[in-house]
Amino acid sequence: MKKLILISALLAGLAGCNTVAGVGDDVSGGARSVQGWLG
Repeated sequence: MKKLILISALLAGLAGCNTVAGVGDDVSGGARSVQGWLG
């Protein structure tokens, strides 16, 4: 069940950005957000 939820979330995230570059931008933005919380 956890795998299904994880895969669904991943697919929803990928559907939100239509290109590989968009996925990279989203990942980079998430990393910057986490760094902001920690630092």
